[in-house]
Formats: sequence, structure tokens, C-alpha cells
Amino acid sequence: MAHPKRKISRTRRDKRRTHYKASVPTIATCPTTGEAHLYHRAHWFESKLYYRGQVLIDNSEKEENLA
Repeated sequence: MAHPKRKISRTRRDKRRTHYKASVPTIATCPTTGEAHLYHRAHWFESKLYYRGQVLIDNSEKEENLA
């Protein structure tokens, strides 16, 4: 099995790991509802699924029929 010939110092190891960073997600505001959501993602608001300010799915009609 392969194994290192010399110990890698903490400094060298940490320098290699500096590029692994968590990125902050970009948040958008829906022009129709004013809700904050991730870019390029549909989001639910009051039983409706919105994407780019338009309603894709409306579950409020189903809930009214069940009641």
C-alpha cells in the first residue's frame, strides 16, 4: 500500500484546504408575493407554487373542495 514518505505539516495541509469553502446562497425576492427564495427555484406561498412571478400549481382550490 502507498504511504507518505514524510509527514505533511499542518501548514501545508491547511494551505491545500483553503479552497474548500461554503458558498453563500443567493437570495431573490419574488415580484408578485414579496417572498425571499433561492434563484432559479420555485417556492410555495399560500398553497400556490410560484416561479418567476407566475403561479404554476394552485392547491388552494383542492383544499376548498375537501372542506
